[in-house]
Amino acid sequence: MRTGVSLAATSAILALTACASVDVRTVTSVDANLGALHTFNVMPNPERTPPSAQSTNDPMLVNSISNRALRTDLVKGFQNRGYVLADNPDFAVAYYASTQQKLDVTYWDYGYPFYPGWWGGGPGWGPYDSTVTQYTEGTVIVDVINPQTKELLWRGSGVATVSNDEAKYEQDLWKTVTAILEKFPSAPRTS
Repeated sequence: MRTGVSLAATSAILALTACASVDVRTVTSVDANLGALHTFNVMPNPERTPPSAQSTNDPMLVNSISNRALRTDLVKGFQNRGYVLADNPDFAVAYYASTQQKLDVTYWDYGYPFYPGWWGGGPGWGPYDSTVTQYTEGTVIVDVINPQTKELLWRGSGVATVSNDEAKYEQDLWKTVTAILEKFPSAPRTS
């Protein structure tokens, strides 16, 4: 069984993974009147319950560069949709982020051996050959809540491949936030 992967195949897999879009899901409360919302504020980070040892890679750390970038992206994203940042808002925004390592296992099988026997190489890639790619998957959840009643009005979540490079990771966060907020209605225009 051949275990190596050609450079071209590896490059193609990495290119496809890098270009992958954000998988976004949303849900809206049946009681929500999102069309009446004009102002917002991003909630402060919650305290961990119970406080536990925190990973230095946890994007929810208050002192994390990623956390600050995510907060900034949310403010910018809602403002781009026409909402105004306010101290006494119509809705509050809570957010959560996480990353985890994933494996993508691809089996290559067109139903014939990649190297035929007459080629002299013996059995080649067949139905059990695979390519394994490790990548980091990030999830961002954005909750829109009523600040008075604490009822959830809308939730959007996005899952995408993210980079281990901090600058690229911040770009990935912005891409994810933008994809999620595209599913949230724009602020109504006032006369």
